[in-house]
Amino acid sequence: MTTTNATTREVAHEITVSAPADAVYRLIAEVENWPRIFPPTIHVDHLERGAREERIRIWATANGAPKSWTSRRTLDPDNRRITFRQEVSTPPVAAMGGAWVIEERPGGESLVRLLHDYRAVDDDPAGLAWIDEAVDRNSRSELAALKENVERAHATRELTFSFEDTVLIEGAAKDVYDFIDQADRWVDRLPHVARVRFEEPAPGLQVLEMDTRAKDGSTHTTKSYRVTFPHRAIAYKQVTLPALMTLHTGLWTFEEYPRGVAATSQHTVVLNPDNIQRILGPDATVEDAREYVQGALSTNSRATLGHARDHAEKSR
Repeated sequence: MTTTNATTREVAHEITVSAPADAVYRLIAEVENWPRIFPPTIHVDHLERGAREERIRIWATANGAPKSWTSRRTLDPDNRRITFRQEVSTPPVAAMGGAWVIEERPGGESLVRLLHDYRAVDDDPAGLAWIDEAVDRNSRSELAALKENVERAHATRELTFSFEDTVLIEGAAKDVYDFIDQADRWVDRLPHVARVRFEEPAPGLQVLEMDTRAKDGSTHTTKSYRVTFPHRAIAYKQVTLPALMTLHTGLWTFEEYPRGVAATSQHTVVLNPDNIQRILGPDATVEDAREYVQGALSTNSRATLGHARDHAEKSR
């Protein structure tokens, strides 16, 4: 459904979900999980947080291009409604807001409605067409992902896991951060990296594509969007995934302590159950896949942190 006046477009998308309305509401309200739930979302950071009001910054892709904006949200759990309004929009968007509305349906189902209203900069028709396409694509993607995530909650719990590796470094947090931040130099600094294509379309927002060598000599290509917080953290979401994963997000953190810095690589993974036996053998289990994936990711993370440690300690 779409309605238009002189400057503002209003659109609505909806989907039916086989899950209780309260459970769906909670999932949408907890924005820290959005990179795991919604394909376009790279990272979400709370700027302010109250009982019913909050300010968040969202990094996401729109029509394949990474964008960032700040939104205010009002949470209304009694009516299962979450309203949002972009505080700082990114051109061609001049203003955007809307609401999530979750309605209980018979038989334990829910109707999820996603409402948007928006304007283009200078009411430019080409800009409005670009926003139309981005909102429609992202709304359909978000609702389909939400439906799948809620309806497969039990299976997802078994297939989802997180882990981290920490290395203590006798150096400065800035030097360790710089090593991870400057991924364009990894092909010269990290033996397991064979090729890098690195872009920074906006300050603090990076696109990293690289070929990584495995122990058996084979290489695989990955692409990630990264959000940087100098000199304390780098969050990322992998969008080109190996066959054993349907999702991979990560967070590098750099925490100073009296003798130096604790550098941590944290991973969250959702396994792809359809490929486990094809890749690991006919008798392979979910537990085998967890061990395999964690081993591969930890090996690369610890290798990267080891080289970051050498760099930082030489820079002292």
